[in-house]
Amino acid sequence: MVTIKGGSVWCLPKGSIDKGEIPEKTAIREVAEETGLKGRIIDKLGEIIYWFYIREENTKCKKTVQFYLMEFESGDISGHDWEVESASWVPIDEAIQKASYKGEKGIIKLAKEKLLHGHS
Repeated sequence: MVTIKGGSVWCLPKGSIDKGEIPEKTAIREVAEETGLKGRIIDKLGEIIYWFYIREENTKCKKTVQFYLMEFESGDISGHDWEVESASWVPIDEAIQKASYKGEKGIIKLAKEKLLHGHS
């Protein structure tokens, strides 16, 4: 998990899909950038759709975030980038409790179910 907004928000790594990039590649890249960790995708978990407001442009934007269950391959959380204040390994039940956004709590619960009962 990562923290943002002065450490007040706990969330999962996420980001924008670059031109020509597929969502799975984005997920792997964003996890690496925001956590310092390299992983491989095991299964798709689902997506969250939400709206946010860009004050400077006086406009509402719709964002769709796709989440994947990933397996650790290498890296160190001290290698996270500037976009997040910290990256942490936490037990899955603690991650469910700490997650600041309801939708992400649901994604983490789904990941737990897939880990306990097999994925796919």
